[in-house]
Amino acid sequence: MTAPSAFPHCPALPPPLPMLIAAAALLLAGCMSLAPSYEAPQAPVAERYAAEDLGRADGGVQAAALAWRSYFTEPRLQQLIAQALENSRDLRSATLRVAEAQAILGIQRADLFPTVAATADGARGRTPADLSPTGRAVTASQYQAGLGLASWELDFWGRVRSLRDAALENYLATDEARRAVSVSLVTQLANAYFALRELDERLALAQQTVANRQEAVRIFTRRFEVGAIARTDLVQTETLLHQAQSLAAQLGQLRALQLHALSLLVGMPLPELAQPGTLDDQAMATELRAGLPSDLLLQRPDILAAEHRLRAAHANIGAARAAFFPRVTLTGAYGTASAEFSGLFDSGSSAWQFMPSLSLPIFDGGRNRASLDLAQVRRNLAVSDYEKTIQSAFREVSDALAARRWLGEQLGADRATLAAQAERARLAQLRYDNGSAPYFEVLDAQRELLSAQQQLVQTRRALLASRVNLYAALGGGSAEFATLPALATLPSSAAAAATAPSAP
Repeated sequence: MTAPSAFPHCPALPPPLPMLIAAAALLLAGCMSLAPSYEAPQAPVAERYAAEDLGRADGGVQAAALAWRSYFTEPRLQQLIAQALENSRDLRSATLRVAEAQAILGIQRADLFPTVAATADGARGRTPADLSPTGRAVTASQYQAGLGLASWELDFWGRVRSLRDAALENYLATDEARRAVSVSLVTQLANAYFALRELDERLALAQQTVANRQEAVRIFTRRFEVGAIARTDLVQTETLLHQAQSLAAQLGQLRALQLHALSLLVGMPLPELAQPGTLDDQAMATELRAGLPSDLLLQRPDILAAEHRLRAAHANIGAARAAFFPRVTLTGAYGTASAEFSGLFDSGSSAWQFMPSLSLPIFDGGRNRASLDLAQVRRNLAVSDYEKTIQSAFREVSDALAARRWLGEQLGADRATLAAQAERARLAQLRYDNGSAPYFEVLDAQRELLSAQQQLVQTRRALLASRVNLYAALGGGSAEFATLPALATLPSSAAAAATAPSAP
């Protein structure tokens, strides 16, 4: 007995499956989108930076287009930044998150296209006599082969395309976040390096002061032994020495901690930095152009990332709105079927099946309404986050500009103060040696001199930090990180995860 066809109740003239797909594609060409039109919110900041913050003619180079190697000119610092970009775990994680978002985008994009699969199967079975319509036992076979179309949604209302657009914007936001991490890593490392060199100079000054005061204690001890000075003068000299020793120990601890922090940023031990160095006041000779606050919208990766997240929220509203409308899906198959394997491809063995499905939501307990409310709230949150990101960026630039101006003036004042304190210490020592002043005057002058020396080094480093922060606040070097870095430097497992094939 011949087994029934796997595709029962089919018309005699089945249209081929490719014709069905072509017809559906024509229908999709006129699909609409229910996502709200995107309009960037008005930037909630002033149109220009305050004139007192600029402090000078706003000339110089645009920071975003200036590569970090062109801005940070010190060779040792350049080497550390290159090592950090290669070894940073934070940057590695950010890069892998981009690859993750790209894979999600590929999955979401695949839903726009039908899933067609080749199928082939065979079956043979026996029906006992008491179950057979003829009253006799029947053994039957069935073979079939063909192409099958899984449930493919005709995206009339743009639901699938809205989800695809949201995934695309999330991918772009993740890539901008990677660029922001790169810029942040460069500037964090530069600040950490300058902080280390500041401590080097301060520690060297403290150690030199300790050596000078040890010699002073030796001399005063000899004078006291021969009765040339009172014990009070010797005790005051020893006090001055102990204060310098305490400061040197404190600075030595701070330097060790700063070296550990710098090693963490670079991602590897840095034994060569155990040797002290000095601050290079010309480490960043390039002047930066602040431009207008509106320029930040195109230069800062964190602002661009927030805008992409806002666009994704708009697309999700479109998907939530489309859920209120009917959903049409297509399922079908086209192939050949026969009761005998040898007759599978004989004339007249073709078989097909076409099952369109229409689903119209009538009652869902408020699920679709709640989903739309959620999408709109998340859009409003994205707007708030976008505006806050712009405000934070504006403040960072304004703070860096103000620091650049006022620290420049403070540096001049600190240098004048140091010169005056050095002269005061010299004169106090002369007055004491001539018996015209008590040693307390010398003690106070030397203490103030050491404080002025330390303050000058701190101000120099603060001025360098303000220039680093201005470079970061203006999106410095972000154009250099516009494309994904090569993943060859990642471990094999991480590289495999990042380069896994995604749907086209």
